[in-house]
Amino acid sequence: MKQFFVLTLFPEMILQTLSHSILGRAQKEGHIQVSAINIRNFTKNKQKHVDDYPYGGGAGMVMQAQPIYDAYQSIAPQTKGAKVIYLTPQGRPFTQRVAEELAQEENLVFLCGHYEGVDERVIEEIVTDEISLGDFVLTGGELAAITIIDAVSRLVPGVLGKEDSFADESFSDGLLEYPQYTRPPVFHGREVPEILLSGHHANIAKWRKEQSIIRTAKKRPDLLEQAVLTEKERLFLEQWKKEQES
Repeated sequence: MKQFFVLTLFPEMILQTLSHSILGRAQKEGHIQVSAINIRNFTKNKQKHVDDYPYGGGAGMVMQAQPIYDAYQSIAPQTKGAKVIYLTPQGRPFTQRVAEELAQEENLVFLCGHYEGVDERVIEEIVTDEISLGDFVLTGGELAAITIIDAVSRLVPGVLGKEDSFADESFSDGLLEYPQYTRPPVFHGREVPEILLSGHHANIAKWRKEQSIIRTAKKRPDLLEQAVLTEKERLFLEQWKKEQES
């Protein structure tokens, strides 16, 4: 069972969000476990403050090192050798490849910052990795932690029911996913592509791969450099590009 530990000021935000749908079921079935540790419980002042003014001046408040460190120490015996991930815009970008990397870890610890950030000394003391969802700023790290836990959990055996459930999803081979259709066969005059009704699995698989290539070329051409393509698929891509130019 993969375990996720989240150091946060808002444990209910983590636990409630991840208690629904696929991840809620995965927890009940014992495939994953999510624990939220309230940093505020480890402060040593009567007011339960976890932040203070920044040295050197400036706007906003900074989370103090002591409550974060003590919160981490409370789970340290259970997380020996685990990556401790600080969610920050300064971290390396989160991608499907990073999700696959993290899925190999037995336990993961997430540190969710708030206010103007976290005292640098506790980052130096406990953090092993910094990850960013993108070049933007959130009010806290909770949404980023939830997102990463969701993406990683989908790669844990048993969570999706069938291991091939995620095999054809976007980014699994560096490409965007092909278009999907379901009943009825005609909707507002738009028909399901005939090949999907043919029952010919090899032709359907070929069509889907070609559609993934086309969709990626149209929407995210930057992904094609690292995409896993056969020689025939690369020739198909070049031919498609020529047709678009003509």
